[in-house]
Amino acid sequence: MTVVLLHGLPLDGRMWAPQLDALDDGALAPTLYDFPGETMDAWAEAVLAAVAGELVLVGASMGGYCALAAARRAPERVAGVVLVGSRADPDPPERREGREAQLRAIADGGPAALWEAMAPSLFSPGVDPTTLQQARSIALEQPTDGLARAVRAIRDRPDTRDVLAGLGDRSLAIFGELDPIAPPAEVEAPHKVVVAGGGHLVGMERPDDVTQHLRQVLDRWS
Repeated sequence: MTVVLLHGLPLDGRMWAPQLDALDDGALAPTLYDFPGETMDAWAEAVLAAVAGELVLVGASMGGYCALAAARRAPERVAGVVLVGSRADPDPPERREGREAQLRAIADGGPAALWEAMAPSLFSPGVDPTTLQQARSIALEQPTDGLARAVRAIRDRPDTRDVLAGLGDRSLAIFGELDPIAPPAEVEAPHKVVVAGGGHLVGMERPDDVTQHLRQVLDRWS
């Protein structure tokens, strides 16, 4: 069973460095922008093709959307899905308008403009400045085309609430208490835990807490 950690926008697989250090050597954190296509289904298919055998998919924000798309396509291969600051419902109209603003930011100013637009929503007000700087550095290194494809994939993703509900005990949703993008009180999930003081990218901001929850659920599913 391979643990695959899927990153959120506008970062790459390096956001999972604390979890990769703590989990078994076989855990992987691919960068989704490296895969072709601009839909969650295309990226999910690429992930499934890149890793053989049974999987546990751990997805932060955008990575969670990809994880659920993969679970829909190959339920027999997915031993479990962990969503981290992610949700199964599609974008409502007002959020789709926000995606268009993100695409304009990318077109006008590239990765730096997208980071400036997103940064206030990614972490809690009390985030360690070192963590914030690390995230910024990763974000600014991303390819402009990859970021634009990611925003379109997020904007057009299908409703996967049925997939999450069908996973039942093979799912866990981890939320930061102060996450404005996926507020834990507003997001439905069969099983969820809330990390005190964490923001949207809670895996970076509260890595020890997220790793502990991952270890517990992996022990149950193995």
